[in-house]
Amino acid sequence: MHNPFRQFLELLPSRPLQVGTVASVLGEVAVVDLPGGGSIQARGQATVGMRVWVRDGVIEGEAPALTYVSATV
Repeated sequence: MHNPFRQFLELLPSRPLQVGTVASVLGEVAVVDLPGGGSIQARGQATVGMRVWVRDGVIEGEAPALTYVSATV
């Protein structure tokens, strides 16, 4: 027998891994500026100016400092 709730959860997208630059830090909470222009708050260890990986509001680690390139196809 199929579980309808589990099937529903499988339809939802997984939590995305985002990259951004830390704009400010207050205690364990950092404001991270995203390349698209938005900003999010994330918990974890970081310093201002650091590029970080963020998933589900948690800093997962330091991201490489690469140049952002956007292309329209």
